Amino acid sequence: MNLLIRSIETIKYKIKSECNGTPTRIFPLTPELPLPKGVSENELRDYLKSVLVADAPPQEMANYCEQDFRRFVYTYGLVRDLSGKCLELGANPYFTTLLLKEFTQLELILANYFGSHVTDHIVQKVNYKDLHTGKNCSVEFDSFHFNIEGDQFPFKDGEFDVVLFCEIIEHLVIDPVAVIQEIKRVLKPNGVLILTTPNVSRLENVSKMIAGANIYDPYSGYGYYGRHNREYNKHELHLLLNYMGFTIESIFTADVHENHANHYCSSAQLESLLKHRELDLGQYIFVRAINQQKARTKKPAFLYRSYPDDQLE
Repeated sequence: MNLLIRSIETIKYKIKSECNGTPTRIFPLTPELPLPKGVSENELRDYLKSVLVADAPPQEMANYCEQDFRRFVYTYGLVRDLSGKCLELGANPYFTTLLLKEFTQLELILANYFGSHVTDHIVQKVNYKDLHTGKNCSVEFDSFHFNIEGDQFPFKDGEFDVVLFCEIIEHLVIDPVAVIQEIKRVLKPNGVLILTTPNVSRLENVSKMIAGANIYDPYSGYGYYGRHNREYNKHELHLLLNYMGFTIESIFTADVHENHANHYCSSAQLESLLKHRELDLGQYIFVRAINQQKARTKKPAFLYRSYPDDQLE
């Protein structure tokens, strides 16, 4: 009988540990979603899941939307109170674009890059269901086409009130400072930069390294722009944007996908070690920054190496 009682207590303990030990119970990884007024999370999810881009596999689009839905909504939350002319870099496949179109006052200008074989402008037809009526709708998005690492942006100085630079910086391979300098050129003084990117210091990566697993992205069939070439943490983005003359107005991390940290190492065991930086552990970083000062003229030494000493600081 005592053995049976002990077995039952052991099972109860394991169940309690598993329930209480999930990463999102231990760490603040999922801030409240900034939903548009009067729209539920399910309504918004169904709206975005209805989005189809011509020539894109429907199931692939649905899977992408389901996986990254929270990221699109957090990004929307950073711009929902803004107005004026907005440049969205890397707009395809247009989930964020449709949120901005439906729920903000921004005048959208889109830019994409699909390779050197594509002409200067591209037009893509996007189908979706109207949020309120459920009727099938479509819109054609006309995008500028250029490589932000190799081409000057085809826009005038100070043309935009807002620039979205989302899920791009981690793909750059040459010179992120040059890209941000070009963003700064087309952004008005006191204009707003919205930057989102995966967080290299996310809880899952901490757990992976403790378990001896590799945190780096695999090679991609889409070439070097198809993989994450350099991920950042909150501190580095703060340093980089300040160096480029931006003032951070808001910065936070959040989980977007299901968190698999416990597959590698128990989050409960990490709680005491990571409590002092519990706000830095989300899967993605979300930044809103103001273009307020001149950028410095060299390259920050924490991000560059093998340059002449007079080019680094």
